[in-house]
Amino acid sequence: MDIAQLQFLVAEGDPGQRQALVDMLRRLGAAQVADAPDGHGVLRHLSADFVPAVNIAILDLALPGIDALELIRRLAESGSRAGIIVAGAQKSDVLFSIETMAQAYGVDLLGAIAKPVGEQRLQTLISNYQGARADSSAKAGPVFSFAEVGRGLQAREFDPFFQPKIELESGLVKGLEMFARWRHPEHGVLGPAAFMRALEENKRIDFLDWSMIEKSVAACRTLHDKGIPISVSINVDQATLAHPQFMAQIGACLERHRILADYITFEMTESAVLSAEPHFLERLLRLRMQGFGLAIDDYGTGRSNLQLLAAVPFTELKIDRSFVDGASRRRAISTVLKSCLGLARSLDRRSVAVGVETKQDWDFLQGLGCTYAQGYYIAKPMPVEEFPDWLNDWRQFF
Repeated sequence: MDIAQLQFLVAEGDPGQRQALVDMLRRLGAAQVADAPDGHGVLRHLSADFVPAVNIAILDLALPGIDALELIRRLAESGSRAGIIVAGAQKSDVLFSIETMAQAYGVDLLGAIAKPVGEQRLQTLISNYQGARADSSAKAGPVFSFAEVGRGLQAREFDPFFQPKIELESGLVKGLEMFARWRHPEHGVLGPAAFMRALEENKRIDFLDWSMIEKSVAACRTLHDKGIPISVSINVDQATLAHPQFMAQIGACLERHRILADYITFEMTESAVLSAEPHFLERLLRLRMQGFGLAIDDYGTGRSNLQLLAAVPFTELKIDRSFVDGASRRRAISTVLKSCLGLARSLDRRSVAVGVETKQDWDFLQGLGCTYAQGYYIAKPMPVEEFPDWLNDWRQFF
């Protein structure tokens, strides 16, 4: 992004240091720089109706009036999309904790920098700015009742879409993850936001689960018949897996489509595994003994019990996208990511980074020794019939 097109705000209580930062930004190419002597001035500049809108604000940690910690909280509450750089005389562990706090608040913290501020380090943090991301809530589609979702399932309007999973070391496609989609006759292809709430509230996610299991295994057979013997990962609710007839039904499904258990991995959230009872852990063990893969999804979002994780016979640890997207640029995120990858290695499990959005994240994950990656940088979820052509293109690329 062209630095000359960005609007900067420098907030520093000391006039000399404030002017030095303004001069530094101008040497780096900034053409639009405002300044404020205290936290109240920051809030005025970053208010929704202030013109011109601030893209990046550089905040002194010990600002008069309202300090940077309170500003971060209040900016999060106001939904500010400005990129924030915090500068302070504190030690590196304190600055790291500030980055972690800002991440928890959801503020776009580009980084925390120790004083005196160096020009090269400041330029690096400015380069982290990617602009305001689209507001997903503005794009929210229709939401349907349980009866409407049920009619869609009965009409077989729900289909699995598949996102490739790539081995980072070799670039080979090693599997597909299933994502449920509703091919609505009026609204087009809809994601889970349109139908999951109705199923959850009525405790009938199993309706969707069994439809997707059947169609995903059938899709696996279709690809095998085309000479593509690839495995498929299927997200399944804990209640579906715990059903007394699950083992018999999944066995019959595999037999119908002539697919070995080795080609199917069941994914469940970290919170589901950690809240499981011994009977459920027994079910997971039986699945592994029959050859099914087991993946813990959204890892890092729950309150992990490491002893239980070590006891669960999972084959893959899927690291939540909140610790992947932007990890190459943000120390707080990258530290958590490295910890997750280290846990997977120590337990001799494969690691899967979810939500790889940029080449920078791809390269960063390769350097960390992550096993697999998936995300929009590689491909969006697609219908099974589109996968063979995509695979041919990917093989030519690599």
